[in-house]
Amino acid sequence: MRVIATLTVFMAVLATNVYAQIKPAEPFKVGTYEIGGAPRVALVLRDSLVVDIDAANRALPTPPQSPRDMIDLIERYDTGLKDRLYEIVNYLAANNRLTTSRPAYVHDLKAVKTLAPILYPSKILNAAVNFYSHVSESATPEQRAAAQKQRKEQKGVPYLFLKPGRGAVVGNGENVVIPWGRDRIDWEVELGAVIGRRSKYVDATNAQDHVFGYMVSIDVSDRGGRPPGGYGSGSDWFVGKGHDTFAPQGPWIVPKEFYGDPMKNLRQTLSVGGQQLQEARAGDMIHSLWELVEYASSIVTLFPGDVINNGTSGGTAAGSAQTRGGRFLKPGEVIEASIDGIGTLRMPVVAGEQPKGGTGARLPPVSTYRKQ
Repeated sequence: MRVIATLTVFMAVLATNVYAQIKPAEPFKVGTYEIGGAPRVALVLRDSLVVDIDAANRALPTPPQSPRDMIDLIERYDTGLKDRLYEIVNYLAANNRLTTSRPAYVHDLKAVKTLAPILYPSKILNAAVNFYSHVSESATPEQRAAAQKQRKEQKGVPYLFLKPGRGAVVGNGENVVIPWGRDRIDWEVELGAVIGRRSKYVDATNAQDHVFGYMVSIDVSDRGGRPPGGYGSGSDWFVGKGHDTFAPQGPWIVPKEFYGDPMKNLRQTLSVGGQQLQEARAGDMIHSLWELVEYASSIVTLFPGDVINNGTSGGTAAGSAQTRGGRFLKPGEVIEASIDGIGTLRMPVVAGEQPKGGTGARLPPVSTYRKQ
């Protein structure tokens, strides 16, 4: 009996080691798509094919439980689900199953509706003024140089703020809505780091281990501020960052093994109406992405699917208003935010409808209290 037990353990270990050596035939992304009228978690292959994970999983032998949603996928990724996804990719990559012999659960990207990858993060944390090129961006060149020098000498700790989830988060191709009366809407392309496991008091030295993957984010911002009077006279981050549709994310998530080190590879750009307005690399960042994770996790527990955005660079509307005559977003324009090695968000901009009724407690149009 002891010999049999030993042999059983040996075979189990051998099987585990072989299983752990599975490599994907090609890289993939993960996203959420409307398929058959419902949100489905999917693999994205070759940036053009969407694989319904549940259907693909059930088509192969001994299927484990399929992920309920993206957060469930992220939570289970490193405890066996990753290997199953690799198996699916390898099965499809063999024998022309992505071309002439495609199963019914493989869809053309253009034939399905793209949703935000995570419906919805429990927390979205954005870094404020985390690129040297964004420091005192609207000041004179001399003032900017002095402010950047001071910031390099006195970095301090990061500054993070919260954005809402449901309502603010929208997927690729959905409308960014300019709220009625708000005429100073700005753009900010950012790298979204998706947390992979429960994290508290993480060190920057091993923060990368706590990240699942990366996506493109846009921090749409309302620079109109709040009217005078009442409580508070400083910045209102709720007004500035919290409107519906102000947190585009996607178009998918690239698992970290397919992207590499963002502090070496990052290049993020943004254009409006075909005009490139932002471009930055990781070397312009004040606090590294790993320092942002350390700082955030020293205040709140981070959970799988939470998002930390790395901040944006120079080239914002507010920062460049002096040189472009107050150039803010307008209805009918299209924002395109890209990160090399990840993808592009293409977001049409539309005007919100004028609301009816109200007692005077609503956020008023900017023009009622600001003339410039």
